[in-house]
Amino acid sequence: MDINEIRRIYEQKMSKPSQEQVAYAKLLSKMMAVGLLSLMLTFILYISGILTPHIPKHTLPDLWHLPVAEYLQKTGIEPGWSWVSMIKKGDFINFIGIVFLAGATVLCFIRIIPIYLKRKDIIYALIAIIEVVVLVFAASGILKLGGH
Repeated sequence: MDINEIRRIYEQKMSKPSQEQVAYAKLLSKMMAVGLLSLMLTFILYISGILTPHIPKHTLPDLWHLPVAEYLQKTGIEPGWSWVSMIKKGDFINFIGIVFLAGATVLCFIRIIPIYLKRKDIIYALIAIIEVVVLVFAASGILKLGGH
């Protein structure tokens, strides 16, 4: 096998995305579009005043400089997933789009697991499964580490 043959084989393999890459990218593209639309719509709901915010807009400049703990205390917001109970508020509804986009990676990994299993790529399937478990566990806030 000479260098030209090696180059030809390499270019054939590298020029065409794999089935799982295409599946991941297609799903991610769709989710990005939905997430972006969600962010735009919920921002319009917030800025228009259609939904009453938890924190009045005119008080925000007085709060922006505060450390997080003090900000949360002054605004009556609990850390972690407490925002879910305030989802009907104009300043919290935008979390829907943020959480949707944050969860895109998890759903994309779930999408490619069957492809790996069908090809009997057990190692890659296990890596994807572990990735899903780690991301879901981290997002749950169970560990209470860092910002949660």
